[in-house]
Amino acid sequence: MGMPAILDDPHHKWTVDEVWALADVPGERYECVDGELLVSPAPSWSHQLGLGWLYVMLHGYVGAQPRVGEVMLAPTDVRLDDFTVVQPDLFVAPLINGRRPGSPTECPRFMLVIEILSPSSHRADRVVKRRKYQRSADEYWIIDPTAQLVERWRPNDERPEILTESIAWHPAGRDEALLLDLPALFREASGEAP
Repeated sequence: MGMPAILDDPHHKWTVDEVWALADVPGERYECVDGELLVSPAPSWSHQLGLGWLYVMLHGYVGAQPRVGEVMLAPTDVRLDDFTVVQPDLFVAPLINGRRPGSPTECPRFMLVIEILSPSSHRADRVVKRRKYQRSADEYWIIDPTAQLVERWRPNDERPEILTESIAWHPAGRDEALLLDLPALFREASGEAP
């Protein structure tokens, strides 16, 4: 079966339902933001090593009592509107009426969204998705393994906070912030032994 002709139309405004109707292609991920189709390859080994480290750190912190939310990993579709569906590398959804959310559609807002840059995702993560994430999340982190830094964006920021040594995340409901050692993250992502 061939791909739909609209894949070749750069002016087509994609809907979430059209993206979901596309046939799964091994090694490709489909998202759309404001009707722009984004196709990206499967993540690299180093991307997944860094993502795994982040998940472990955040999951332990978020899940400790009192639990403040739920940590989720891609591939998980997050529908932000009829023309936007994204798969953040990692996100933290808040509790809903004291319970863990059953799906991203239950979340009016996200506590944290994280994307790890890869060679094919710079424009999508830094420009296209960033605007949406700033409107739908308390914090958006762009992790750049090549430059070994994190860009932290908050809803009204015009420029990111650039962090290279550590990043602290302090969501509502927690007395203590989670402090992440960024050199340790980048060592993990590069595959260096602990």
